[in-house]
Parts: sequence; C-alpha cells; structure tokens
Amino acid sequence: MENQLTILSESLDKKLEVLQKIREYNKHQEEIFSAEEVDMSLFDDAVEEKQRLIDEVEATLSYTMSPIHSEAYFVKLAKELEGNRERYASQIKELQAKVAKVTELSVSVQAQEARNKKLIENYFAKERANIGQRRKNAKSAFDYYKSMSGAG
Repeated sequence: MENQLTILSESLDKKLEVLQKIREYNKHQEEIFSAEEVDMSLFDDAVEEKQRLIDEVEATLSYTMSPIHSEAYFVKLAKELEGNRERYASQIKELQAKVAKVTELSVSVQAQEARNKKLIENYFAKERANIGQRRKNAKSAFDYYKSMSGAG
C-alpha cells in the first residue's frame, strides 16, 4: 500500500514539474508574439520543447494508468484506504493537495494556451494583410511601369 501511494505521489510530482515547465514555455511564447519583431525560430524551438514536455506528461500518465494501475486497481486501493483512513490520513491529504495543484496548473496552462492562440492568430492575420498589401503595391508599380513604357 505504501508503495502504491508513493508511486501516485511521485507521478503527481512529475506532472506538477512538467506543467510548471509548460507554463514557462507559454510565457516565453507570449513574449515572442508580443514583441515588435517576431522571431519564428524562437517560436519553433519553444513549440518543440513544449511538445517534448507534453510527451513526458503522457508517458507519466501511461505509466500510472498502465494495466497494473487499472480502474479496478484504483477501486481496490480506494477500499484499502477507506478501511485504514487514519493510518494513511497524511498521505491522503498530501495526494489531495497535489491533485488540486495539478488541476489548478492545468487550468492555468489551458488559459495561457488560449491567450497565446489568440496572439498567434492575430500575428498571422496581420502578416497575411501585409502580404496582400505588398502584392497590391507590386501590381500597382508594375502597372505604372507598363503604362509609362507604352507597353500597356
């Protein structure tokens, strides 16, 4: 029982660590797209690193939720804990606090992701508008050149 609780606790610690790192990368992405000049290579690097961290969280989850740690396993664990609530009270309380922190961080990361998505969409919309304007300018210059050279 102690071993299972330790595994759950370590899994939650790992998730917290990775979520905090993802939060930092989200802040970095926000800085990139809030800057006057956007450096897409920095953005690409941040996305790659964030993907590595997400893969890490998924690997942690898959370990914790492996067949050995199936739903039936957690039901059995819950019954064992329920029968010995006093014995495991401090560990239960610690796990509950960690789950609350993971949930809080997850919500925070999702909010950051939504804000960053909006920043990125705005950046690309502005870039598309700039490209359109450059095309119009080039066409106008070409039309002017044609009319002045008598080719039109």
